[in-house]
Amino acid sequence: VQLQASGGGLVQAGGSLRLSCAASGSTFRISVLGWYRQAPGKQRELVAVINNSGTTNYADSVKGRFTISRDNAGNTVYLQLNGLRPEDTAVYYCYANTYRPYWGQGTQVTVSS
Repeated sequence: VQLQASGGGLVQAGGSLRLSCAASGSTFRISVLGWYRQAPGKQRELVAVINNSGTTNYADSVKGRFTISRDNAGNTVYLQLNGLRPEDTAVYYCYANTYRPYWGQGTQVTVSS
């Protein structure tokens, strides 16, 4: 499974961004798609994931602000980031799980105050 993420950038606090991640390869094996993030000096943390049934799980810190979704084919996952805060600044990694985790290359999200 290969993951190609896009959509990061620089935005002011309160602004919005939309991240996309396209999966290719053995996508039929994917059970979960999602996003993690890693800020400088911190551990990588879950942001949001969605499974094949459409069930979602969000970090408490992003609930009500971020929305994860998948396309009908299930091979592309999106993350809509609204109400961005400076503490959301991080590298965002696309994630897929089959019998093992896969990671995309990461896309930088920077929120200025």
